[in-house]
Amino acid sequence: QVQLVESGGGLVQPGGSLNLSCAVSPSIVRSDTLSWYRQSPGNQREMVATMTPGRTPTTKYIDSAKGRFTISRDHDWKFVTLQMKDLEPEDTATYLCQLISGLSGKISWGQGTQVTVSS
Repeated sequence: QVQLVESGGGLVQPGGSLNLSCAVSPSIVRSDTLSWYRQSPGNQREMVATMTPGRTPTTKYIDSAKGRFTISRDHDWKFVTLQMKDLEPEDTATYLCQLISGLSGKISWGQGTQVTVSS
């Protein structure tokens, strides 16, 4: 049973930065697909960034995140991070970590961490 726990959210001023972290237990498997989603009240959940499996993973971003957000995982295969810079009020949302098991296809979600961009 994979468990995901996000952290790192908070209140930041426009133009600021935040680093979100998703702790994965027991661990990330090379074949897993890792993603960050976000959801704000009244809006659908949207994929912000995703990292596809492989020896050299590829990454994809929603257009509004390109050049500002970076998804990565650590060398110990325990954490997925989302580095965010130049934050805008429109980035305000609950950010959730998702893992799709490459072995079973099962989709796992974390509980989310709140990001608020406001002056």
